[in-house]
Amino acid sequence: MSQVQSRTRIQDVDALRGFALLGIVVVNITFAASGFPIHLAEDPAYQSWLDQAVHWVSATFVDMKFYLLFSFLFGYSFQLQLESAQRAGAAFRPRMLRRLGALFLIGALHGIFLITGDILSVYALIGLVLLAMRRVRDRTALIVAGAIYAYLFVSLGSTALFLDTSSFLDPAGAVVAAHETTANLGGSFGEVIGEHVQALPTYGLSLLTVQGPTTLAAFLLGLVAGRRRLLADVTGKEAVLRLIQLVGFVVGITGGMIYASGGGNGDTGAVLASVLTAPFLTAAYVATLLRVMHSTQGQDLRRVLAPAGQMALSNYLGQSVATMVIFTGVGFGLVGQVSPLETMGFAVAIFAVQVVLSHLWMSRYGYGPVEGVLRAVTNATAPTWQRKTAG
Repeated sequence: MSQVQSRTRIQDVDALRGFALLGIVVVNITFAASGFPIHLAEDPAYQSWLDQAVHWVSATFVDMKFYLLFSFLFGYSFQLQLESAQRAGAAFRPRMLRRLGALFLIGALHGIFLITGDILSVYALIGLVLLAMRRVRDRTALIVAGAIYAYLFVSLGSTALFLDTSSFLDPAGAVVAAHETTANLGGSFGEVIGEHVQALPTYGLSLLTVQGPTTLAAFLLGLVAGRRRLLADVTGKEAVLRLIQLVGFVVGITGGMIYASGGGNGDTGAVLASVLTAPFLTAAYVATLLRVMHSTQGQDLRRVLAPAGQMALSNYLGQSVATMVIFTGVGFGLVGQVSPLETMGFAVAIFAVQVVLSHLWMSRYGYGPVEGVLRAVTNATAPTWQRKTAG
């Protein structure tokens, strides 16, 4: 394979990761902009048709889709790191244990000090399972991933059919709690941290029931894809990509509409519809992006997104810093004062700024700010960021 082909292959993965960052910030910013999503309550101040339309679009096309892409790419990169360690003659297990330990620490600090909820600590814990399963056959990995979704179908389906979850909900109490959370997020740094810590049990329950299992399934699918180099020799002209688009968009958008119209996370049946169909829409997004990036007119998109994906960890944390400064009392204190459409605008603006900053940083350095530290911990070496010069 030529150097140009290899660079394109790597940029495909980085560009997909960069694209995932856009979806991640669109979802996460809602939990920084208001206390209402945290308590599954509707803000009475934002109930216009436009507000509802923005919520509906986000629930249909964004929510519960992009963390799956991030998770898939984590599994894909895990396999590449495994093969890199083998080529270097290095023991993979201690390297990955150090990496996962550092990731857990970063995630814990992130979830306490910067934003409600965190995915990095979850990745670290579930990464231990992936590490233990790194030698399983492809067939076994796929069976486990399928079994996870079968379990979710049975557990969530049974809950939706036989358990009246509305008896556990207190809409009026949720609104009161949401107002209190919003006020605290607009308060001092200590009050902000207090809200983050208070939300951990609720967030942990979500991870145990839905996000954690689906993350492991996506890890395993990414592991198999990495072994088979499914993203290595893409030309954009493969018939399978068109098939994935056709099936993925039809099934995924249908499920997303059911999820949005059914009340989102407040309804178990709606959650089940999203859980079962979100992978299809995620796959359709990937297929579409790959086809566009390998077209004559779309090659620039890869070059735009790839640097952001190269330093995805730094950008993920940077998004939380930005939302904290914009919305909490530590910064401008706009929490509860921004409409859903304006919140979406802030998300896109944050991502756009990160794309620019990523290009500037990666033009000078070989690794992102946090990536350099994580790489040093992984390899048990001193941190380094400077790009190596040819010579």
